[in-house]
Amino acid sequence: MAVKFAGTMNAINRGLDATKPTKGADMVEDWEAALADTEVSGAKGILRDLGSLRKQLERDEPDADRVHALLHRLGTATTKIADKADKSQDKLKALGEALTEAGEDAPDEEEDVAAAAAPKRARKKA
Repeated sequence: MAVKFAGTMNAINRGLDATKPTKGADMVEDWEAALADTEVSGAKGILRDLGSLRKQLERDEPDADRVHALLHRLGTATTKIADKADKSQDKLKALGEALTEAGEDAPDEEEDVAAAAAPKRARKKA
C-alpha cells in the first residue's frame, strides 16, 4: 500500500488539477481494490465515495464541484479511520488531511449508491 500512498500524495502535492482524470480514476481503482477486504468501521462509506469519485473522473467532463465535495468527504473519513488501521496510521492521517484540504465541504452532497454497488476493479487475491 506504500506505493498507493506515495502516488496519491505526489498527485496531491503537485496539485490535483495537474493530474489527468484518467490517472486519477486509476488511482481510485487501486484504492478500491486495497480497501475491498478492509473490515474497519467506515471503510464501506469510503468505498462508496471512491466509486462516486471514479465515476466522475471517468466522465468526459467531470463535475468539479462534485469532485471537490467527494475529496473533502473522503479526506474527513480517511482521517477518522486512520487510528483504527493496523498499520500506516500516520500516512493515512496525512492522506486524509491532504484530501480534506484539496476538497471543499459540500454538506448537501448526495450519495451515489449505484457507483458504490458496482466497483470497477475486482478484489485482488493475496
